Amino acid sequence: MFQYEELNKQFIGGKWQEGSSPNVLENKNPYTQKTFTTFRKATADDVDEAYRAAALAKKKWDAVNPFEKRTILEKAVTYIEENEEAIIYLIMEELGGTRLKAAFEIGLVKNIIKEAATFPVRMEGKILPSTIDGKENRLYRVPAGVVGVISPFNFPFFLSMKSVAPALGAGNGVVLKPHEETPICGGTLIAKIFENAGIPEGLLNVVVTDIAEIGDSFVEHPVPRIISFTGSTKVGSYIGQLAMKHFKKPLLELGGNSAFIVLEDADIEYAVNAAVFSRFTHQGQICMSANRVLVHSSIYDKFLELYQAKVESLKVGDPMDPDTIIGPLINSRQTDGLMKTVEQAIEEGAVPVKLGGFNGTIVEPTILKDVKPFMSIAKEELFGPVVSFMKFDSEDEAVDIANETPFGLSGAVHTSNLERGVAFAKRIETGMIHVNDTTINDEPNVAFGGEKQSGLGRLNGEWSLEEFTTLKWISVQHEKRSFPY
Repeated sequence: MFQYEELNKQFIGGKWQEGSSPNVLENKNPYTQKTFTTFRKATADDVDEAYRAAALAKKKWDAVNPFEKRTILEKAVTYIEENEEAIIYLIMEELGGTRLKAAFEIGLVKNIIKEAATFPVRMEGKILPSTIDGKENRLYRVPAGVVGVISPFNFPFFLSMKSVAPALGAGNGVVLKPHEETPICGGTLIAKIFENAGIPEGLLNVVVTDIAEIGDSFVEHPVPRIISFTGSTKVGSYIGQLAMKHFKKPLLELGGNSAFIVLEDADIEYAVNAAVFSRFTHQGQICMSANRVLVHSSIYDKFLELYQAKVESLKVGDPMDPDTIIGPLINSRQTDGLMKTVEQAIEEGAVPVKLGGFNGTIVEPTILKDVKPFMSIAKEELFGPVVSFMKFDSEDEAVDIANETPFGLSGAVHTSNLERGVAFAKRIETGMIHVNDTTINDEPNVAFGGEKQSGLGRLNGEWSLEEFTTLKWISVQHEKRSFPY
């Protein structure tokens, strides 16, 4: 079992140290609200030290044999497997994840590291012909340099690793700033894993702090060439603009408002199970969660009846209880915001089928029916166990409703005719959509990302390799060429 005293410090230049700020960040259990450890916050000077350490260590990493790099990343997976039960406990303690969610997240983490472990031996280049006699054009794929990673609180272990591992595998140095609600699972735990795996000192740095302490210095610092951010669209928009202002490439994985669409020929019971999973996994605190369930009018009432029955069976409460499916939200601010959203939706005409109670950070499932596209709840991302049901009479109407949102991250469509499902899916303005499946999907070798206000760029597999590298043209003039003067 990890000791919190091992993980409640900054990790800079290969050293565990206190942050330079006199201010303290309290790390609370979202279910009990008890503080289980504290961090001295990092300052802008600490951020500077971290970035410069990453730039220096990156030069050492350049000299490491690609196959040795692969071995180091594989050791990270082994370390996770050896400490899996302890990591499950950390996820339950720090972010209120259920045991089911924790195991799911760890599986995603191991797969993304395994994929990233192949990157060092996939840094391929090209030789291209030249218009000039005796000349050879070489294209080298090289690391971008140093990557700044900002991760969220909902899947912090995975969504930090989703950028950290590929960035390291592609040859970069990394500075990671986890969300202040999840500094261990999203930050120092990852530092511990790669420290144990044997990366060069300073190659990965973790700074635990908040914006009030460091301002924009994490993005504006001259060292990083890429800023990878996962979080809300509002914050992501600001970070993306700030990064571009300083000529850094932004990678943005932002909010979603996914639609789960059930056509009239769907397997209703199967679709119900998939729809419930799509909404209530990790209390709905997933960017890919199905906020909106669109059901054909001919099966609307039957589907809603079965859906409600399924939801009523879900145990709500202590994430430490292995039977719990719906645990706490990350903090009371999220609870208060969700409550106001539900109240406003009802005022606007949404009909409560099941109205869940609010108790601290515990929110019982709420089901609203007859939600219309113009209602505020249909337009915004819902980060909690609340779901909107919407009715449609035709495919065209379903497409229009699904697309009537500024987001475009994920989605799902259910039908007994798979090719009909594919044709329908093509019409939805989203980066990802799944036929006869859940909206929540992430595979290490498949392009992941959104359209519209759901983000910029694609991660996983060859797309991560491309995002975290750049191309360098080196020409070789084998023969003396003649010049016009």
